[in-house]
Amino acid sequence: MTSLPDDTTLTDAGLEARGSGRVLIVACGALAREIIDLRDLHGWTHLDLTCLPAILHNHPDRITAAVRETVQKHRDRYDDIYIAYGDCGTGGQLESACAEMGVQMIAGPHCYSFFEGNTAFAKRDEITAFYLTDFLVRQFDAFVWKPLGLDRHPDLRDMYFGHYETLVYQAQTDDPALTERARACAARLGLRFERRFTGYGDLERHLTDWAQV
Repeated sequence: MTSLPDDTTLTDAGLEARGSGRVLIVACGALAREIIDLRDLHGWTHLDLTCLPAILHNHPDRITAAVRETVQKHRDRYDDIYIAYGDCGTGGQLESACAEMGVQMIAGPHCYSFFEGNTAFAKRDEITAFYLTDFLVRQFDAFVWKPLGLDRHPDLRDMYFGHYETLVYQAQTDDPALTERARACAARLGLRFERRFTGYGDLERHLTDWAQV
């Protein structure tokens, strides 16, 4: 299987019937690169990936239905299906749907939390921090700047970000070029810059558990 772009849809694997030992991860497109990197690093050749568009995070009310539809579409092809989402703004609806369908999802409110580790993230209680991941640094204009209309109305920046103090870049990889891009994002938003190397956090722990089933 080839690597997928940041905003990806469906891989071409998983054509065998149940009983083949294959596992499907239904994930947010914002996690595609990280999941593929972990799969390749650990040699999880039995693990397939299908991703929903990352832009659904701008419409969290649509996430649960999209996950439900995807699970039902692929259920007969896989021995196990897992959901690589946190709650992600669904207000508990995704958790309820996963329980109903008998599939597991990642614990935590969102990827910022499970990348850092849910316990450590909760202890910080940072209400004035704005977070970026590797994905969001790469896609800053598409997922932050343009959706907020700042490309057309930059004067709105302070209205949107006036209550933030720091841009926290949660780095999954040690990439100096991405760090500089994240620093530039902070400058565009008028925020202090902080880089935290989180690696893959609880995402790797969950995938390790799921890949061993």
